[in-house]
Amino acid sequence: MAGKLLRQIKSPTNKISHNTVYSHALVKFQSSFSVPEAYSFVSCNSKTTSYSKNEGLDFELLFNGYELGNPYFVNRVVSTCAKLGDLYLGKQVHSTIIKLGFNCSVFIGSALVDMYCKCGKIIDARQLFYEMPEKNVVTWNSLFSGYCHMRFYDSAVELFTKMRKAGFYPTPSTISTILGLCSQSDLGELGVQVHGLGIKTGNCSNVVAGTTLIDMYAKCFSVEESRKVFDQMPEKNVITWSSMVSVYAQSHQPDEAIFIAKKMRSMGVKLNEVTYNSLLSSFSSPKYLYSGKQVHGQVVKEGLESNKYLVATLLTMYSECESSEDFYKMCPTISMDDQISWNSVIAGFSRLGNGNEVLDWFIRMRQACIPIDFFTFANVLRATGILSALSEGKQIHALIYKTGYASDVYVQNALISMYSRCGAITDSKQVFSSIKEPDVVSWNSLISGYSQNGYGEEAVELFEKMRGTGIKPNHTTFLSVLSACSHVGFLEKGVQYFNLMRRGDSIDHPSLEHYACMVDLFSRAGHLEEAETFVNSMPIVPGPSVYKALLSACRFHGNVDIAMRSAKSLLELCPNDPATYVLLSSILAQGGHWVDAADVRSLMRERAVENNPGCSWIEGTCWGATESTRCW
Repeated sequence: MAGKLLRQIKSPTNKISHNTVYSHALVKFQSSFSVPEAYSFVSCNSKTTSYSKNEGLDFELLFNGYELGNPYFVNRVVSTCAKLGDLYLGKQVHSTIIKLGFNCSVFIGSALVDMYCKCGKIIDARQLFYEMPEKNVVTWNSLFSGYCHMRFYDSAVELFTKMRKAGFYPTPSTISTILGLCSQSDLGELGVQVHGLGIKTGNCSNVVAGTTLIDMYAKCFSVEESRKVFDQMPEKNVITWSSMVSVYAQSHQPDEAIFIAKKMRSMGVKLNEVTYNSLLSSFSSPKYLYSGKQVHGQVVKEGLESNKYLVATLLTMYSECESSEDFYKMCPTISMDDQISWNSVIAGFSRLGNGNEVLDWFIRMRQACIPIDFFTFANVLRATGILSALSEGKQIHALIYKTGYASDVYVQNALISMYSRCGAITDSKQVFSSIKEPDVVSWNSLISGYSQNGYGEEAVELFEKMRGTGIKPNHTTFLSVLSACSHVGFLEKGVQYFNLMRRGDSIDHPSLEHYACMVDLFSRAGHLEEAETFVNSMPIVPGPSVYKALLSACRFHGNVDIAMRSAKSLLELCPNDPATYVLLSSILAQGGHWVDAADVRSLMRERAVENNPGCSWIEGTCWGATESTRCW
């Protein structure tokens, strides 16, 4: 069969019939490359490979018949193998190249190195590279890119150094690739050196290299350094502008992201899906809901509202901005056969604290046969924790085992939190013990679980064990352990941990929540004067949580004087908070100051401050469906 087809190709009067078994491969190859029809016969798609395996396609005969000395044709064949990742066909071509003596060509050799790298055979690529008698900058770039793609970062840096010593100057492609490596592996110092080399060789004026520099400085140094690079770039395209918007979005600076987007439009650069996606992701608090709606309107105006990634980001934005109404409006617009959209809806309801909707959508997702992943499970488990639905949580845990996600650390962390919120601390500990390499979230989840369920001593012991493993505690870790110290009365331990934070050994600086925990720690131990002194000496402006902690302690210890001062400061910050009025009134009444207590209640009515009654429930009464109707 192969011989017959070869004879047809060699005959100038005959053409390949579309009735042959190779017709599909020929048409597909011709649509991808503009080369003569005869060359198209060597198409490197999967169907041609299948026939070449079965029929014994003679590449040497084909090369002898057409353009034997044309390296362009041979390069095309090798490049096609690389593009399709067809290692079997690539090796056949390589052997034919050696037989025909093409292996001495630096161009073909470079193409072969690239082919082996893209097929995942980095060792073969390296061997071929060092066997080549002659190399050019493309050869070096091919192996260098292969190392980076396979995440062999040390080998990539070593090769880059050898390239410079061999006298080759990097191209914009080289600069861009190694800067991307520096971003991914946090090699900031190397990135700065490469930046200097790029300036010296004139490659940093290239828009691709400049865009990669923006990302490198943002990840390895600071947003300010990244902005300097952006401002100094002589040429910018839509990718450059979008990268800068993304940098500000990832650093939680939505105002700057908006400014860059506006400037981008004023310069006549049209925002694309990536730009809008990055800009919308920067709006993560109710403060920026209006800005998010404006960008949403622009997305609709541009006709991009059907883009599934933008729909997912809009759902995330509305849920993080706590806009339930807008979030509900977006839900019917999702693609019903897309996992990303379903996950966005489930995650959104989870953020909004609507556990029932999360479980309902999860059931619908299962019924629609949409694949579920670790992200789905993490959000569903969070919802079951919010509802304290232990029975449903265990059912989901069983499904996690069934679907093979039981060893995923993200899912395991969510399981620890879910069991802790449901009061099943023994199950939380069991899940934690099953994690091979717990990360900081794993430790935080169990420490927080111990603290919330009244196991303060165990929380402190676990924190000390965590420090012994070398894992660096973060803000959440200290918040949980300080809360545990407060509940069990470990005043000295709590002060010790807080001073550890202030020294900067573990985190940058304590937040308002940490100061509130310390006030609560002093207050529960009966040291109200020390607590007030601590508040007055804070290096940051005390927030409502700090004064509320002090005011609550005053109620317990009956200290009216400190309560009055704390309530005054708290009412200046939150004049419409009913809890402050109720607490102060209760403290005054408890101390026998009935007239003053009545005055506080009267002031509350004058200011039209309403006290919404609290509520609680038990599992089984807060659900719209019974356990028997919820099936996974």
